[in-house]
Amino acid sequence: MSDLVLFNKPYNVLSQFTDTNSAEQLSQTLATYIDLPNVYPAGRLDKDSEGLLLLTNDGQLQDHIANPKMKMPKSYWVQIEGQISPEALAQLHTGVKLKDGMSKPAIAEIISEPDIWPRIPPIRERKNIPTSWINLTIREGRNRQVRRMTAATGFPTLRLIRHQIGEWQLNDLLPGDYRLLKV
Repeated sequence: MSDLVLFNKPYNVLSQFTDTNSAEQLSQTLATYIDLPNVYPAGRLDKDSEGLLLLTNDGQLQDHIANPKMKMPKSYWVQIEGQISPEALAQLHTGVKLKDGMSKPAIAEIISEPDIWPRIPPIRERKNIPTSWINLTIREGRNRQVRRMTAATGFPTLRLIRHQIGEWQLNDLLPGDYRLLKV
């Protein structure tokens, strides 16, 4: 049996156990929250993104989760600036032109604001520009891909929360909490 850790990564935390930046710019890392031996992230989640990060002590499982060839679906709640248009949703469904080539088609739908924790610090808000939420599922994992996709459609991402990877879901985990599973 292998250990699988489902971790709700808070905003502004690195997806690694040590910070390799200079001493003046130390960031919070996974070590702040997870005190388990020999588990390593299966994939990444940007410092300014929140939500589900999987860690494991099994190299094969780690590869299965993180390897782009496996095309494991990853789903995100995305708060965007503006009321997303049907045209932008259609672009996300068919693929978006990015600097490093076309993205693969995504599943995108407008959702109500999820019942989630407040972000600390809060997102920037402009009183005269509304925000909306989408659920976006992708099967690839380019650097900052979701943010680049929404920006390319004219709707910049304000908040990004990964809530599902494959069959594993965030469910009721609060930021900084984790659940240990045997798989």
